[in-house]
Amino acid sequence: MKINKAMIIAALCAVTTSAVYAKLPTPQLTDEQKAKAEETKAKAAEAAKKEGELLAKSQDRVADHYIKAQKAKGVTVKPSPIAVAAAPAPAPAPASAHKVEAKK
Repeated sequence: MKINKAMIIAALCAVTTSAVYAKLPTPQLTDEQKAKAEETKAKAAEAAKKEGELLAKSQDRVADHYIKAQKAKGVTVKPSPIAVAAAPAPAPAPASAHKVEAKK
């Protein structure tokens, strides 16, 4: 019985090792497949844009409802302004290659 288990384990190791070392060729996409991939990518981008717009609308409705509810209680609520992302700082100018000699 031990011999059979050992042989099965050895065979599984050999099969696994050969599967690991096997290299599959990279798939070459045809023009149709490339076009379909681009179309799918465009559809996904459009769907994400629509979802973002719907999310913004629903957030606005919730905020309006909250403001009205607080106004009914007599509390003044001012929505906080949305900060626009600042542009990245410009890269510092490279240091001058000329050294200024100190006067003696």
